[in-house]
Amino acid sequence: MTLADFNGKITLAITGASGSLYALRLLECLVAANYQVYVLISSAARVVLDTEVNVKLPANPEAATKFLSEKYQAKAEQITVFGKEQWFSPVASGSAAPKQMIVCPCSTGTLAAISQGMSDNLIERAADVVIKERGQLIMVPRETPFSTIHLANMHSLSQMGVTIMPAAPGFYHNPESINDLIDFMVGRMLDHIGIEQTIMPRWGYSN
Repeated sequence: MTLADFNGKITLAITGASGSLYALRLLECLVAANYQVYVLISSAARVVLDTEVNVKLPANPEAATKFLSEKYQAKAEQITVFGKEQWFSPVASGSAAPKQMIVCPCSTGTLAAISQGMSDNLIERAADVVIKERGQLIMVPRETPFSTIHLANMHSLSQMGVTIMPAAPGFYHNPESINDLIDFMVGRMLDHIGIEQTIMPRWGYSN
């Protein structure tokens, strides 16, 4: 498969904040939109996936790729999982990384590291690459309340052009289930990266 076989490519980073259902639903929608997805998953995120949704994601990148590809019936090479120290992966270099990246959910630790350009693991490095290449980075922090440190880090990133989109779903669409709340946030993410979506009605309209 080549990039021409897909509508685009994007990096999805999943960290250890609560809200793993957002990430899984987003991945499902990206695959359905025929996007090629590079997936980065922290060790803490695998623990949260198991705790919140009973998804036991393999630690081995190749095994995790196979697991997610089968789960979402992805095309060959549509989903690729990279380990936290695979420094020769495309996301680690501005010459090869996708211009779009979403960190969902985003822990406040990851938020802090990215805001300071730490690049100690592949998630942080991939985000640093998108920022330096003037790409589109969306971060979905899930924490409450936010401390002054969290807010300062978000403000710093926002000034760099990063979109801060807290996992704070609205209720004007009259949600009837948790899935409706998840779709509200995922729909907003898809809107921001330019992917047509019908999973969440817009204000004043209905699907």
